[in-house]
Amino acid sequence: MTSDLTAGSAAKRQVDPRMIQMLTPEGERVSSGEYDAFAAELTTQDLFGFYRDMVLVRRVDAEGNALQRQGQLGLWAPCQGQEAAQIGLGRALRPQDFVFPTYREHGLAWTRGIDPVQLLGMFRGQTHGGWDPQENRFHTYTIVIGSQVLHATGYGMGIQLDGDVGTGDLERDSIAVACFGDGASSQGDVSEGLTFAGAFNAPVLFYCQNNQWAISEPTDVQTPAPLFTRGRGFGVPGIRVDGNDVLASYAVARASADSIRAGNGPMLIEAFTYRMGAHTTADDPTRYRSGAETEAWAAKDPIARVRRYLLNEGVSKDEFAAVDAEADQLAARIRAACVEMQAPEVASLFAHVYREPHSLVEAEREEYLAYLDSFADADGRG
Repeated sequence: MTSDLTAGSAAKRQVDPRMIQMLTPEGERVSSGEYDAFAAELTTQDLFGFYRDMVLVRRVDAEGNALQRQGQLGLWAPCQGQEAAQIGLGRALRPQDFVFPTYREHGLAWTRGIDPVQLLGMFRGQTHGGWDPQENRFHTYTIVIGSQVLHATGYGMGIQLDGDVGTGDLERDSIAVACFGDGASSQGDVSEGLTFAGAFNAPVLFYCQNNQWAISEPTDVQTPAPLFTRGRGFGVPGIRVDGNDVLASYAVARASADSIRAGNGPMLIEAFTYRMGAHTTADDPTRYRSGAETEAWAAKDPIARVRRYLLNEGVSKDEFAAVDAEADQLAARIRAACVEMQAPEVASLFAHVYREPHSLVEAEREEYLAYLDSFADADGRG
């Protein structure tokens, strides 16, 4: 790796002006300089695994859209088009890293072991999360725009204070990942997170998925400068990667995360991608963007390009067909689970409030359950 990725001070960490790409939209492999070393570690089957991830996540996404239209979900936030940016990042992380998502990180949730049924339960309004953030190292979805960046930065500062960065121990050194979009980059929370991370040299990876639209506001209206340069004034170097290229997204995320874990301070990645669908199912994108623009980005589809590459590498059509069949099975499973979903146990509301048991939470739990029991009739029925 070159010195701009491993330098130990903010003064030496430089902004890379390029957009890193390794697979063209036609599926051709191109060189990316120092990042090629990370791609070289992957086999064809590894990359086929990324392809499988993306296909399955896209199918989950499509099912979420359909279920909302059929009245089974209150809302759904599509991620179609952003699968490579999310899978590339997710597969570059280590188990001890902690991810702080927005409300669209279905691909990242997949890589952290979250069952898609749990995501559907959130958008169905029957749970506030339902998973243990400490077990998966994946925080619950955040709807307040940009607030998760502060959470990630605070967690990263805690990692540093605990001495879990820069030790050289691959199973100990860890980072916090702050996910946000181009629209959220205009929020004060993001600037505050960059301020503290830069000042305290906190191990935070700021990961901006620039999908070109903050609901109906295009990026060029939001900012006159490229988003990957946003951290420069805070002492946080940035890099732009082709977010529709899963190989480049993996390599850049891997290199950046390794550098941060080594104690070299925070970094910012702008994954340059595109939201093919609506902002949410409450949105109509045809009111603010043209069909020609969408078609132009469809030609850069992240799944299609890696499929073309894999076909040239000898992956058989039967192997692709097996992934499609698996996607069908996944869709059927999560649809049935969503439609048949029962409300969670009331007591689960008090789970995962703190990492360790807490006497106050336990007391409130017992008090509330006793209150509910007081409504039972003499036969014990509610």
